[in-house]
Amino acid sequence: MAFVFHNVNLGHPPIASHLPASSAAGRSTPGPWLGDIATAQDPDYGTGEFIYLKGVASTLRGSWVTYNADDFSTTLLAANAIGPVAIAMADTVANEFGWYQIQGKAVGKVLAGFVDDANVYATATAGSVDDAVVAGDRVQNAKGASAVGTPSAGLAEFEISRPFVNDALAD
Repeated sequence: MAFVFHNVNLGHPPIASHLPASSAAGRSTPGPWLGDIATAQDPDYGTGEFIYLKGVASTLRGSWVTYNADDFSTTLLAANAIGPVAIAMADTVANEFGWYQIQGKAVGKVLAGFVDDANVYATATAGSVDDAVVAGDRVQNAKGASAVGTPSAGLAEFEISRPFVNDALAD
């Protein structure tokens, strides 16, 4: 994926990159600042929206995370999570910062057997989703757009629109 910003965003790192904390904290260059939302376009995946967040250990490209709007920190998505959800655009581990997709056609980590057009559920495997129904763990506003293996092993395509989890029993 080669997302390119729609509007002029001088100083923003490319969508599929990350910055170490030393580069992001206390900088004098223009943004992005934690919580910034940008629109970018990819020739294959179309237009998407992205939010700039702080990474957490073990975050890989395609990892699903929940994020905290108070400090824009992330936690790998897992069963029983609550909050807004995003997908990492690059390996963005602890003390690094990067872009996470919140709207559009996205690529995310899935468990084996994920099928096209399926609902999306948080799993016990942190950072990955599956189509196996688990009460309370449905990722709202997210739908599978391919089977596992597209575009590569362990990944699938999704249609997302500001996804979230709320641990509601009636999914």
